[in-house]
Amino acid sequence: MFLEQAIFATVIDSTPLVSIDLVVINENNQALLGKRLNRPAKGYWFVPGGRILKNESLENAFKRLTKDELGEQYLINEASLLGPYDHFYDDCVFNEATSTHYVAIAYMLKVKRSILDDLPIAEQHSNYNWLSIEELLNDNDVHKHTKWYFEVINTKGILE
Repeated sequence: MFLEQAIFATVIDSTPLVSIDLVVINENNQALLGKRLNRPAKGYWFVPGGRILKNESLENAFKRLTKDELGEQYLINEASLLGPYDHFYDDCVFNEATSTHYVAIAYMLKVKRSILDDLPIAEQHSNYNWLSIEELLNDNDVHKHTKWYFEVINTKGILE
């Protein structure tokens, strides 16, 4: 269930939001990142993902978000859980004065083909790009919360 803006603004100001972040990896071990159009993290390269809605199961949220963010629906059992992460921001989607706290549940999803041509543009991201892990870890335009996922992947040797 999506909330009216005034109610959602109160929720953001009062409680953490729970989301799924999609760490999408292609057959060349490159990561899919989108250039964020909205606060928080506006203007940064970030992994696709989104909020889990009230009364929406984790499994259904995963299907909805992969369809909405990647243009193709995937099942949660096709992904590997990387774990939960706290994301703290000084702003929110509505203004720069309200902070946002996400509890982001990160899942790594390996795709066998390039999905770049089918990705939705203009709602959350202005552009998409495949970057090597080394490239994104060294790019100042990649948000630190996105880098955290790949630091863990590197440390644990998950893609080796």
